[in-house]
Amino acid sequence: MASSIRWTPPGVIILTLWIAGLVPAFRSFWLGADNELGPDPVRSFEHLLGLWAFRFLLASLAITPLRLVTGYSLIRYRRTLGLLAFVYALMHVATYIALDLQFDFAILWRDLTRRPFLVFGMIAFLCLIPLAATSSQFLIRKLGRNWRRLHRIVYVALVAASAHFLMAFKTWHPEALLYVLSGSILLIIRVGYKIRSQVRQTGAKM
Repeated sequence: MASSIRWTPPGVIILTLWIAGLVPAFRSFWLGADNELGPDPVRSFEHLLGLWAFRFLLASLAITPLRLVTGYSLIRYRRTLGLLAFVYALMHVATYIALDLQFDFAILWRDLTRRPFLVFGMIAFLCLIPLAATSSQFLIRKLGRNWRRLHRIVYVALVAASAHFLMAFKTWHPEALLYVLSGSILLIIRVGYKIRSQVRQTGAKM
């Protein structure tokens, strides 16, 4: 029976990931258009987009720890998850500027200089821009080892996004703590593996 199961091409899975990944955005937009997102639909929509951006960022960062811990690799889908994180972050920021501030950049500047949680959010978003811009196979080959060095700023994005997420709530929020804890565990696993690899390389040279 197992031999009769047809293998699903990676391209189909990636397309399915994109479609499924964008469903929450379209659903939230639809609910907002029907005034079903609560008394402050713009803020609710903005929050949902930011939440999904953080979720996809965590999912993309979980690929390597999953391989290290279980040996099961989903590396070919990491780029899709990372791009979904960027798309949601872009929609999150665009919603804040267009619908919340109504393109009042004076208020935007004031918020960025007086509200630390927005500073962390903007840092996270700015970190994601070069990652998304260099995600094509052409640029991966063109940049070579520099591509790996550049993409290490994803961990800066993770730390900044975690601070932004925590500070967005006025009080300690269990959901926020859970997401930030998950990100911390992923970061610890990745850094621990990197240190262990360097120690092994040093020992091999000696």
